[in-house]
Amino acid sequence: MRITGGKHKGRSLSTLKGLKIRPTSDNVREAIFNILGQDVKGFRVMDLFSGAGTLGIEALSRGALETLFVDKSSRALGILQKNLALCGFEKSGLTFRWDLARGIPSSRLFATGLFDLVFLDPPYGKGLLPKILEEISNGKILSPGACVVAESYKNEKVSSPSGVLELEDERLYGDTKITFYRCEVSQI
Repeated sequence: MRITGGKHKGRSLSTLKGLKIRPTSDNVREAIFNILGQDVKGFRVMDLFSGAGTLGIEALSRGALETLFVDKSSRALGILQKNLALCGFEKSGLTFRWDLARGIPSSRLFATGLFDLVFLDPPYGKGLLPKILEEISNGKILSPGACVVAESYKNEKVSSPSGVLELEDERLYGDTKITFYRCEVSQI
């Protein structure tokens, strides 16, 4: 895995081995940022089901102010922290261990301001995507105009949640479906 753009373009990142981890491929990450735009300067980003953190680190490399990484695996978070150190992002990358199958936590980390970009890459076939999308859409954590990028298996039905998120775009990359949602109204 390597960073595909920004300050650290081309830098290799550590990945997890032996776990049922499916990191977002370089090509798919590059396509996501081609659609979003290359510059995310000043964005507050949340990377849910972050694994080794490739999506959130990609955003930091492209100018994001900070990224909150959430994953339930302490092993994944250990690799993620090594990747953050490798890129010099220890102060702008916050890690939080939490099982998102329980929902989005009501931690102070989630109440310190609104997020401009959210990456959501749950394990395929577990039914987690609709639940977490619904919580994000109704959770008052998104800035106006914020984008939520959800990754799923190509055949998984992903519908628009209630609340402030509206389906904006959907793309297929092999077996991977990337769905883009936009926060159209203020949640404050």
